[in-house]
This record gives sequence, C-alpha cells and structure tokens, in this order.
Amino acid sequence: MNDFFARTIKLILGLFLYALGLVFSINANIGLAPWDAFTIGVSRVSGMSYGIVSIITGILILFIVVKFLKEKIGIGTILNTVLIGVFVDILQYSNLIPYMTNFFLGILMLLCGQFVVSLASYFYISTGFGCGPRDSLMVGLSKKFTSIPIGAIRGGIEGTVLLIGWFLGAKVGLGTVIAVFGMGFIIQTTFKLLNFDVKSIVHESIFQTAINFKLYLCKVEPK
Repeated sequence: MNDFFARTIKLILGLFLYALGLVFSINANIGLAPWDAFTIGVSRVSGMSYGIVSIITGILILFIVVKFLKEKIGIGTILNTVLIGVFVDILQYSNLIPYMTNFFLGILMLLCGQFVVSLASYFYISTGFGCGPRDSLMVGLSKKFTSIPIGAIRGGIEGTVLLIGWFLGAKVGLGTVIAVFGMGFIIQTTFKLLNFDVKSIVHESIFQTAINFKLYLCKVEPK
C-alpha cells in the first residue's frame, strides 16, 4: 500500500493543526466552543491540564461508543483521542500563541482558529482512518435514535457539555455563539474550496488498518 505512510503523516498533521486551531480559539478569550468549555471547566475544578481532561473524556466517549452504541472505531479515532490533547498541552506550555486581551483581535484570532480547525478536519477525515470520538458519539446516537434529526442530536450533545462547562466556570461569550453557529459554515466553505466531499470517504476499522499495515510492511498491494 504505497500511500499508507503518506496517509499516516497526513493524519498526524491534521491532528496537530486541529490542536493549533483549538489553542487559537481558546486564547482568543472571547468565549469558548461547547466542548472547549466543558474541557476547561473540568480542568478548572480538577486541576488537570486541558490535554489530560480531553484524553480522559475521549476515552470515556469511546467506551460508550463501542460498548453501548456498537460503533466501529479506527486508528484515527484512537490517535484523535490521544494526540490532540497532547498537542494542545505542548502548545499551551510553550506559550507560542499569545492570549488576547483586545476584543477585536480576539475575534480575528477566533476566526483564524475556526479556519485552522476546518483545514485540520479535511486533513484527518480525508485519510479514512476513522472519525474522532465526539463525532463517533454523534453518529452512534443518530443510528440509535433514528427518529431524531442528526442536527438535533449534535445540538443536544453540545448544549449539554456547554451547560456543564459554564456551570464549572468556563467562559461563555460571543466566541461561543460564533463557534456554535459559524463553524458549520466555515467548514462547508473550506471543504468547498478544497473540492472535498466528506460523504465520499469510507473509513476503515482498526482491524482493516492493521491488515493494510501488515501488507504495507510486506510491500504487497491490497486488493
């Protein structure tokens, strides 16, 4: 499988860019996206870093997705769970991304972060190695409750984690509104500019990836 190594590099690059976009959005300091609010809220009361809370949350979600929703996961799902949290902690500890105190500069940084997250989504989703744990939860619940629109399911999940984060002291503001209502448009625009059809991607399970990796090591092209 000649492109296996290239896909893996593309996946890791996508996860790093995703973490970078998250740090931009957090340091914009004008309000947090739902999952960021939840993670930072838990981080505030537990004393754990953002990355550690993100990893633990991802693991718990994966348990629910696999155990109760019977969804298949890929190597990308696992790396998404671990690496984004690790990369966020590294970026935050390095202090490379400034923390905004100016409102208008904060808006610009937030929009930049949203674009970087959209670009990152293209990179890691297009590899076909599997969705992240939060997306897998949304997909699994949509299959479980077929009468409920997927938009309502996503809104219910994000509304719940946002309320928890706000209750735990995370900052909610204009950035939250932009993240909730603007992210879909930014992702759609980015994917359109890249001519990327997300529906055309067929994700492989972790077992299929293991088989492909073995074939790659043996220099055998899978059929």
